[in-house]
Amino acid sequence: MLTVNDLMTVGPDTVTPDTPLREVINVMKRQGCRQLPVVDEAGRVVGIITDRDVRLAVNSPVVLHERWQDDRLLETVTAESCMTPNPITVTPETPAYRAAEMLSAYKFGALPVLDNGRLVGIISVTDFLDRFAAEHPPAGRSR
Repeated sequence: MLTVNDLMTVGPDTVTPDTPLREVINVMKRQGCRQLPVVDEAGRVVGIITDRDVRLAVNSPVVLHERWQDDRLLETVTAESCMTPNPITVTPETPAYRAAEMLSAYKFGALPVLDNGRLVGIISVTDFLDRFAAEHPPAGRSR
């Protein structure tokens, strides 16, 4: 049976609750990801922050503001103020179909993967799509 361990991204980058949004954005750009686990000083997952969380925090359509205010927000607003606290998690042994059901049902982009309470990976919709694409190459191309 295919498990989360077979698909997950191992050792994902993380941020801390006090990480400014500018650094969250930089990590996401550098790693090409849209979700980051938020861990405390003991390494426990306390939240997850997404690119959507960042956009909503900075780009409110109902509040008019100047560019310098955007810069200030990026420096002063932290991951903790925008993250989803206590995210739903899975283990490496979770069947992959179950993780896919959770991602679909809750409309999440990713789930942190914990092994005995320790972050070991992250599984995202992209991981499932990559696996699917690898198993179903276009006609005329070999694997």
